Amino acid sequence: VQLQASGGGSVQAGGSLRLSCVVSGIPSDSYAVGWFRQAPGKEREFVAAVTWSGRQSYYAESVQGRFTISRDNTKSTTYLQMDSLKPEDTAVYYCAADWRGPGSNTGAVYEYWGHGTLVTVSS
Repeated sequence: VQLQASGGGSVQAGGSLRLSCVVSGIPSDSYAVGWFRQAPGKEREFVAAVTWSGRQSYYAESVQGRFTISRDNTKSTTYLQMDSLKPEDTAVYYCAADWRGPGSNTGAVYEYWGHGTLVTVSS
């Protein structure tokens, strides 16, 4: 199983980015996907998650209303649309798959992780 995250970059505060996570090696309808992030000197934190069907999603309070998670199972891809970015959103963003599970805001639930993609937001 492999997860490939992409779409990071540098933007100014108020800007937008869309991250993508492609999962290979397991059927698209068998896993939930979560996004996590880790800022320099801080612990990893939950950002958002979506169930295998895409019908349920949930968010950290810090990104609620600004970020949107979605998925296209025909492309085995999950997206994280990030709008109204703030400097405090600067971090390495990771996607993870919870195989046969509903997803969670707890990283330990996820069996598979991708390499991160760096998001830098300048003021």
